[in-house]
Parts: sequence; structure tokens; C-alpha cells
Amino acid sequence: MVNSPFPFGRFKNNEFEWNHVRMKFLEVPQIVWGLNNQKIAFARACLTARMLNRSLLMPSLSASLFYKEIDQLEPISFDKVFNFERFNSLCDGFVRVSRYSDVGNRSNVIEVQKGSGRRWTLERDLDQLKEFSKRDYDAYETIRVVGKNPFLWHDHWPVSDYAKVFECLVLVDEISKEANEVVSKIREFGSEVKNGSSSYQTPYVAIHMRIEKDWMIHCKNRERRSNLTNICSSKEEITTRVANIPALKPPTTLYLAVANELLEDDSILNGWKEGMHPVDKKRLGLTEIYKNHSYLIQAAIDYEVCLNADVFVGNSYSTFSSLLVLERTQKIIKTGISHACGNNVRWPSYAYNIEGESGGPQLWMTNLSDSSLQAISYGSNSVSCRIV
Repeated sequence: MVNSPFPFGRFKNNEFEWNHVRMKFLEVPQIVWGLNNQKIAFARACLTARMLNRSLLMPSLSASLFYKEIDQLEPISFDKVFNFERFNSLCDGFVRVSRYSDVGNRSNVIEVQKGSGRRWTLERDLDQLKEFSKRDYDAYETIRVVGKNPFLWHDHWPVSDYAKVFECLVLVDEISKEANEVVSKIREFGSEVKNGSSSYQTPYVAIHMRIEKDWMIHCKNRERRSNLTNICSSKEEITTRVANIPALKPPTTLYLAVANELLEDDSILNGWKEGMHPVDKKRLGLTEIYKNHSYLIQAAIDYEVCLNADVFVGNSYSTFSSLLVLERTQKIIKTGISHACGNNVRWPSYAYNIEGESGGPQLWMTNLSDSSLQAISYGSNSVSCRIV
């Protein structure tokens, strides 16, 4: 990563203080695709702004997946999903997001085109960023980058830098409360199936069931292109591997995070091991909560539900699953544990598309020493129970 002299602020007591009088800004295109693709794109834009010693102007997110809901592809402001003040408070001294009202002279802007194509290498991209930080560009209050979605920009930062940005993303209260309502419903369901001990709380396992028809088309094409066989998982494979997780004892509640409208059959609640009690949005009576929101908000609610589960099981080629495991890994590390191998840790995560111990899914922690976000952005079958 390029080190900058930070002319628009100063370090004080190891914290960075922004100089609001001389603040400079970076503006990026609308951020699109799935929830976690958008989170990665946002983090990459933040880190680009940091490299250029600028504050990121609050970008527009996208309320829907454009290939599913073309008529609903309208921008949604970042602060309608994530808490703007909380973000800047948590990320103070690392990155910063600004409102357009913070811009002093909106005409003092230079528009630049981000490079693209096969010839636009990682090195050329880094050279362009270095050029943007030079004095010629420093004269402009705002650098406006046009072109492709920031998710597709080259990646110059380690996983640990992205993790710092993700930790600052806190949902607005309205969405957070609805996610908490879903968790409460799952816990209530678990209390109805618990054993005779009044002190026993039935754990809930969140399973990111990537078996929808659009995913199966995508993953089978990817398996064919990459000559791999462990990207797709059938419902039968998932149910079998979850049943073989050694630490799970009945009764256990299973929350199935799935896009029900994209399933080819409605048997998702059937076929689970005795003592495992599956529920989905419909069975919990929560379909109206989800229907009232755009795709992006629905995904954000499900993400929080999975993040707070006692156990999470997902697909290592899913960005949604991969970012969840990153955050859950950080939670584990904060308890002083550096790996989940053979440990009865809190908040364990598993990859059901990779076979692990006793025919169960592979224990999964994020490698925080990776030099880029490649494995999280595009998936990997290199899954470990260690962070390094």
C-alpha cells in the first residue's frame, strides 16, 4: 500500500484528526450487485480514498439486483442502510465518509476514467492511483472517478484493512430492530422444542442455503470452467453434512437463509436429521417483514440473523457466506482464540461444500493475513480452521 503524508489532517495520540478546512474528496460511481458485493465495493472505495488522502463522498448503493429487478434498480443512499455517524466514529483515524454538503466548491472537480480491460494490470492501476495523489490533482477539491463499479477495481489492500472498514458498518436502527425481531422469533421457536431443562437454551444454526435456481446455474458453469467439483451443493449434501457436525446436539433449531421464491421445489424443510428443527421466513410468519423491503434490505436482515447465530454454515464460494465468516472470525479472535481446530469455540462457522471431520462440513475461519480480498470476493476451496 502507498504511504501518504496526510496533508489534510494530523496524527494525535495515534489517532488521525481530519482537517475539515482543507478536506478533499473522492467521488465514485453508483455501487451495484448483491449486498456483500456492495460492501466490498464500498470498502475498496474507502481504501482508495485513504490512499489518496481524501474523504469518500457518500456513495449511492443499489436497492436491488439489477438482473432480477431491472425496474427497481434505483439508488439508495448509504445512510438509509448504514449508520453514517457511527461509521465515521468507529473508523475515525482510518477512513472517512463525507456528505455532498461538505463540499465547498462543487465546480472544483476533475473527472478521471478508471482503467479497464486485460491490459489494465494491477501495476498500471497502482501507478494511476499514485498519479492521482500528485500535486496536479491536489489542486482539485474533488476527484470524480467514472467507469466501472468499484467491486471490479484492482485490489491493493490486505484483508485486515478491509476488516477494519467492515467493522464500522452498522445498520440503521430500523433495519437492526427488524433483524432482532427475526432472531427473537427463532429463539422463541427453539424454546418450544427444547428439552426438559428449563435453563437450556436451544442453539440456532443459520444455514446459508445456496440451492436457488439462479445460483445452481452459476455454480455449475463455474465448476465446468474451473474444473472443480465442490462449488455446488445439493440440498441432500447439505442436510447430510450438517447432521454430521460433531458439536451439534439435539434439539437444535436450523434457520434456513434462502430466497424461497427462487427455489425449484418447496421441500426445503423436509429431510433433516431427527432433533434438528428447520425454520424459514414463511414458517416463522415473517414473510411480510421481508416483502416490505427491497432486496438489499432483505439481505441485510438475513446477514444480521446469520451473524448472530450460535453456529453458521455456508458456501465458501459465496460472498455472503465469506463476509459472514470474516466477521465471525473477528468475534472469535476478540475472545483470545486464534484458531477453531479442535476447540469448542463460540460462533464456529463451517463450509458445507467442503467435507470435513466425520463427514461433516469443514470448519472455517478467515485467513486475516491474506494480502488481498481475492478469496472472499470470488470464493475458494482453500478453507481452514486457522486464521493464518
